[in-house]
Amino acid sequence: MVRDKNAVKINTADNVAVALETLQTGEICFGVALKEIIPAGHKFALSDIKKSEPIIKYGSPIGYATEGIALGEHVHSHNLRTSLGAIEAYEYNPGAKNASNGAQTKTFMGYKRKNGSVGIRNEVWVINTVGCVNKIAEKIVQKSADNVFTFVHPYGCSQLGDDHEYTQKILKGMVNHPNAAGVLVLGLGCENNHIEEFQGVLGEWDSERVKFLNAQDVADDVAAGVEIVHALVEYAQTFAREEIPVGELVLGLKCGGSDGFSGITANPLVGRLSDIVINHGGSCILTEVPEMFGAETLLMNRCVDENVFARSVSLINDFKEYFVRHGQEIYENPSPGNKEGGITTLEEKSLGCTQKGGTAEVVDVLDYGQTVKKPGLNLLQGPGNDIVAVTNLMAAGAHIVLFTTGRGTPLGAPVPTIKISSNSSLAMKKPNWIDFDAGVLLDGTSMDELGEKFFEYVLNVASGELAKNEENDYREISIFKDGVTL
Repeated sequence: MVRDKNAVKINTADNVAVALETLQTGEICFGVALKEIIPAGHKFALSDIKKSEPIIKYGSPIGYATEGIALGEHVHSHNLRTSLGAIEAYEYNPGAKNASNGAQTKTFMGYKRKNGSVGIRNEVWVINTVGCVNKIAEKIVQKSADNVFTFVHPYGCSQLGDDHEYTQKILKGMVNHPNAAGVLVLGLGCENNHIEEFQGVLGEWDSERVKFLNAQDVADDVAAGVEIVHALVEYAQTFAREEIPVGELVLGLKCGGSDGFSGITANPLVGRLSDIVINHGGSCILTEVPEMFGAETLLMNRCVDENVFARSVSLINDFKEYFVRHGQEIYENPSPGNKEGGITTLEEKSLGCTQKGGTAEVVDVLDYGQTVKKPGLNLLQGPGNDIVAVTNLMAAGAHIVLFTTGRGTPLGAPVPTIKISSNSSLAMKKPNWIDFDAGVLLDGTSMDELGEKFFEYVLNVASGELAKNEENDYREISIFKDGVTL
C-alpha cells in the first residue's frame, strides 16, 4: 500500500486510489488533479479508463466501467458495475499457503472443562427449545445470580425440514459451547423441538452440566427454573481460570457496516491476528458466503487439498443457487450503508471482506450449524446478515467474534464480540460500541506494531476483560430460515 497525501493506492496494479478524507476539486494526489469532490473512502481514477474496461482495486477487478472515466474522476455506482454473474466452474490452482506451525507458546487464562474443552467465560446459559418459553426464561434469569443469561428466539415449533434442523443444530452448538459452565435447557412440552427429541440431536451430555425442564410439567415454572439454575451456578463455581495455550482459542471473523477503509485497515488487521493465532495452533472461522463472491478463488487456491477445494466450490455455488431459487440477483450487495461509505460492487466488498482470513491455508469447510474440528482457517456456510452470522460463528465454537465495522453497530453475540473500527472517527464517536481502533493504520502506525497490540488485547479479553457488548449486555441470537412455517 502506498500513500500520497490524503489518498492510498492499495496495490501497484490498481487503476484507482482511495481518498482518506474528503478531497476537493483540483487537489493533486498521485500526480492526478481531481476533477470533482471525492468523499472519504471513495475511489478516483488514476488513469483514463475506457468503457467496459476493468476497474482494478486490491490488484483484482472489482467490476467494469459503464462509461469512459477520465483521469481524476470519481469512480462509484454511477460509472462502475459488477462483473459477477451465474454459477461458475472452478479449477484448483493451489498457490503458496501458510500452514500453522503450532510452535508458539503464548497463553491466556481460561477454564478447562471436564470433557477437555476450554472456555473463556464461566457463565450459566438458559437455552430455550422453543420461542414460547422466552419470557419464562427471562424471568428465571432476572431472579438468578449474575453471569446467568438467556437468548430469546422465535423458533422450535411449526418448522419443517431444513429449518427445523437449523434450529436444532444452532441450539446444540450453544448447549455444548464451553463458555457456558452450566446449561438449563428449557422447553414447553408440546413443541416440535421437544426436549426428548432435542436430546436425541444433542447426543451425550454431562448431567452435572446440562439440566432439562419442561414448563408444562411443573406448577411454578419460574421457581423450578431458578432452583435448577442455582445448582448450575454452584457447579460453575467449581471451575477456576488456569493458563491455557493459545492453540486452544477459536476466533470467529465477521464484518458489518463496512466502508471504504474496511479493506485497508480493520480487515487486514484481523487477517494479521488470524495468522498469528493459527501459527499458535489455534482456529479461525470465516463465514458470510455471499461476501466471498468475487474473491472466492483466492480462498479456493489456499485449500489444503483437492477435497477441501471441492467442498469450497460447493459452498459458493450452493449459496448462489439459494439466491437463484428465490429469484434474487446473486450480486444484490453491497448495502446502502456500504455504498455511502465508498464500496461500489460485491467484488470490491468481497476482496476487502476476505482479508479477515489472513494468509493461512483453508483446512476445512463446515456446513451451517457444524462445529470446528480442525485447527487452522475454516470456511463456514451461512449468510452475511450480522446477527445470523455471529450466532452461526458462536455455535461453530468461536470463543470470541472479531467484528470489523466502518459504520458502527452495537450488536453482540452470546460470546464476546470485539468491534474493530476501520476509521478513528468512528472509534471517537462511538466509544461505547468500539473496542479497538484500526484507523490508526492510516496515521502511520505499522501493521506489525498494531497487530501485536491487538493480539495482546484479544488475549486479555480471552482472560476475562469484558468486551463492550458484554459491558452493555448486548447478547442476541438469530437462526437462519429458508422454508415453510406451519
